[in-house]
Amino acid sequence: MQTTDVIRWLMLLGIPVLCLVLYRFILRVFFGLVIVPEDKIGLVTKKFVLMGKQELPEGRIMATDGEAGFQAQTLAPGVYFWKWFWQYDVTFQSFTVIPTGKIGLVLAKDGAELQPGAILARRVDCDAFQNAEAFLKNGGQKGRQTAIMTPGSYRINTYIFEIEITDMVNVPDNAVGIVTTLEGKAIEYGQIAGKIIEGHRNFQDADAFLEKGGYKGLQEQVILSGSYFMNPWFAKVEMRTMTEIPISHVGVVISYVGNEGEDLSGTDFKHGNIVGKNYKGVWAEPLGPGKYPINTYIMKVEYVPTTNLVLNWASARSEAHQLDKNLSTITVRSKDGFTFNLDVAQIIHIPASEAPKVIARFGNMSNLVTQVLEPTIGNYFRNSAQDADVIDFLKSRKERQESAKLHIGRVLEQYNVFGVDTLIGDIVPPESLMKTLTDRKIAEEQKVTYDTQMRAQETRQALEKETAIAEIQKDIVKADQGVLIAERIADAAVKKATGDANSVRLQANAEADRMKLLASGEAEKVRVLAKAEAERTELTARAEAEKISLTGNAEAEKILAIGKSSAESYKLAVEAMGGNNFTQLKVMEAIGEQHIKIMPDILIGGGGDGNNGPISGLLGLKLLEQLGEKNNPQPKA
Repeated sequence: MQTTDVIRWLMLLGIPVLCLVLYRFILRVFFGLVIVPEDKIGLVTKKFVLMGKQELPEGRIMATDGEAGFQAQTLAPGVYFWKWFWQYDVTFQSFTVIPTGKIGLVLAKDGAELQPGAILARRVDCDAFQNAEAFLKNGGQKGRQTAIMTPGSYRINTYIFEIEITDMVNVPDNAVGIVTTLEGKAIEYGQIAGKIIEGHRNFQDADAFLEKGGYKGLQEQVILSGSYFMNPWFAKVEMRTMTEIPISHVGVVISYVGNEGEDLSGTDFKHGNIVGKNYKGVWAEPLGPGKYPINTYIMKVEYVPTTNLVLNWASARSEAHQLDKNLSTITVRSKDGFTFNLDVAQIIHIPASEAPKVIARFGNMSNLVTQVLEPTIGNYFRNSAQDADVIDFLKSRKERQESAKLHIGRVLEQYNVFGVDTLIGDIVPPESLMKTLTDRKIAEEQKVTYDTQMRAQETRQALEKETAIAEIQKDIVKADQGVLIAERIADAAVKKATGDANSVRLQANAEADRMKLLASGEAEKVRVLAKAEAERTELTARAEAEKISLTGNAEAEKILAIGKSSAESYKLAVEAMGGNNFTQLKVMEAIGEQHIKIMPDILIGGGGDGNNGPISGLLGLKLLEQLGEKNNPQPKA
């Protein structure tokens, strides 16, 4: 193959491979390809303009009509051509994510100028700030925006919009949110809070609030427990606990906002206006027990007890309501010039329907006590004490208490309060006077005591006389009873003797019967035991005999089996070894087992001429005798 052919084939194969490897570079350079990932957006910066308008309008930083600079239009995920790198700079930006429980506050860096006096830019149609071009073309204003971003993911052009993530507004249970807006009209003259505006979803739609004429500053409307998408640049929320009216109380509302209402107190009441609900002033209808979302900046609630209320003029005692904590024991001076102290308790009642009048007249319950009850009761008892001596005052305590109840009740009715009762407690006269009275009383009591003791002595004499008579009568009765008792004892002795005799007879008979039964039982026991012993002996003998018989048979069979086995063994050994050899073997086994000496302790030998033959024979004979004696032992005598 020629070189030109090789080059041609390399070009045909190499160019496609090179294109596959460098396709991104080729597409980017020659076709201006930009691929935006699915979780990103492309922020475009145009470096220059080949044809058309080059510069942005005065005061603008974002391009909307193809000018050079930051482009308002972003690139959504996808593929784009004709974005050559020498003319366009594309930066990938992640989606803006607003987490759950948060909101996004938007600050626009470009747009129209805010209106004079405004601090927030109004909402425009821009797809939740995802279309910056629409934001600018629709008149969006730069700066902080009234619109917010709720939880979710957004394609935000961060060249124009800066996002600040903050918490939602959460109002806890049993609480109320007091709202102060930072944008809106000025509050009307003579008012301290903005009037209630409808249709803004609890201040969550700032634009609706402003379009409908909402006021800047403290608001009459409050928000209850819950979570709210509220723009903190538009409104601040202060948490307050709900106003709770306890049981046995009513709450009289004093409103500092609202229009001037018609006076409902009537012509006879000249101590302030009482108006209807939602008007400025004291409301004619009090609040019953419960919890209420009261805006404490524009309303005040005064608690008025509707049950009987006890007030103590006593230094050492005070009720739980603490209205009498500053009251003390009343000091008075009598007609005869003595100074003494007395404790007083006053019970009053204020009906729920009269509570607004009491508050309109005095402002609160403490003022009622200090301005009416304290001077009225104190002066009454001081005046009353000056008309009588101390002794007379002490003696007429009940009457003076009734008189005080009537007098104080008539006075309190003028203030729409009912006096239920007036009670006089401890009265502490001067010590010297009390000593004189005590001595006098002691003397009187001693006289009474002496008279009583004298009458007691007379009574005692009569009692002793009657006692003596009673003692004699007691002896007579005792003697009569003694005779009767002796007779009863004799009868009891006779009956006891008869019973004893019968008891002895019955015991003897029972003992005899018992002895008979015991003898019969013993004899039966002996007979049964003897019979059982005889049967046991018989069975034992039979078992022993059977045991001996079985043992003998087994031993015989054993001996027979052993004999047969030995005979069979000897027979086989004789056949294998020969009779003589077998005999010699058995002789040697016997010699070994019995430890028989074969050689004498002293061996006498001779020459080899056969002279010792007799001696050798003698030795052999002796050996045979010993073997014969070993094999056939003689029985002992």
